[in-house]
Amino acid sequence: MLRAAGGVACTLQSGSFSRTFIANPGAYSKEQLNMSIVEIVLLGVALSMDAFAVTISNAFCYPNASRARLLALPVAFGVFQAGMPLLGYFLGGVVGDFIETYSGIITLVILGFIGGNMIKEGACALRGGGDGEEEVSENDNALTLKVILVQAVATSIDAFAVGVSLRAVSVAVAPAVSIIGVTTLLCCIVALAIGKRFGHLLGDRAQIVGGVVLVFIGIKAMF
Repeated sequence: MLRAAGGVACTLQSGSFSRTFIANPGAYSKEQLNMSIVEIVLLGVALSMDAFAVTISNAFCYPNASRARLLALPVAFGVFQAGMPLLGYFLGGVVGDFIETYSGIITLVILGFIGGNMIKEGACALRGGGDGEEEVSENDNALTLKVILVQAVATSIDAFAVGVSLRAVSVAVAPAVSIIGVTTLLCCIVALAIGKRFGHLLGDRAQIVGGVVLVFIGIKAMF
C-alpha cells in the first residue's frame, strides 16, 4: 500500500490499481493529490515487482544467454513500465475499462504459457530425456527478443491504470513515467545480479523454478 501526500491510498495489485480513486478523483483536494518524487519512486518500485521476479526467473532459466540479451531484460521492462502509464495518461478514457477488465486474463495467458513451457522443458532435462547437449543449445537460444517483449508487455499491463490516475491528479506525466521507467530498470538490474548469482545452485531445477514463478505471477494477476 502506498500513500500519496495527504493520505491518498493507492492499492497496488495485479489486475487492480486504485479503482475507487480512478473512478472518483474529485473526492480529494489538490493538496491531497500532490505526489512527491519519493512517492513516485515508491510507486515505480511497487509496479516493478512482477518484472523483478520475471527477471530473476529468466536469469535462472537462461544462465548461458549472452550478456547483451540478458541486459535487454531490464531495458525492455523499464521502457514498457514507462510506456504503459503514458498510454494510460492519454488513452485511459478510451480503453481504460477494457484494460481494467481483461488485464488479468491477458497476463495469465501469456505468463502461464511461457512458464508452462519452462516447467515442461525443465522436467524433461531432469528426466535426462534426449541429447543433453542439444537441449542446452536450444535452451540457450530460447531467450529471444520476442520472448522478452512479450514478458515486458505482460508485466506492465497494470501500469496502464497508473497513467489514468496520474492524469486525474494532474501530475507532470513526463517526469513521472521517466522515474517509473528508470526505477524499474534499476530494480531489474538488481534482479539480474541475484538470478545470475544463485541460478547455478539450482542446476536443472532452475528452469522449473523459473516457470513456477511465471505461472504464479500469472495466477496472481487474476486477483
